[in-house]
Amino acid sequence: MTWGPQMMYYHCPECGLKFEYAADLMTEFGPEFGFCPKCKVMGVFEKDGPRMVDDADYLEVE
Repeated sequence: MTWGPQMMYYHCPECGLKFEYAADLMTEFGPEFGFCPKCKVMGVFEKDGPRMVDDADYLEVE
């Protein structure tokens, strides 16, 4: 049984955008994993785990 992708949730300290990354994409993004897709600054980590109830509030970075 699988719980789906492991997600890491962030918000941007500059613009306030809420965004999420799938943990399995860490190697694909490399050192830019966790960066805001809009401002290109490191996001503030909020939580991680399988998709959360409030997942629709976060932009998925792909």
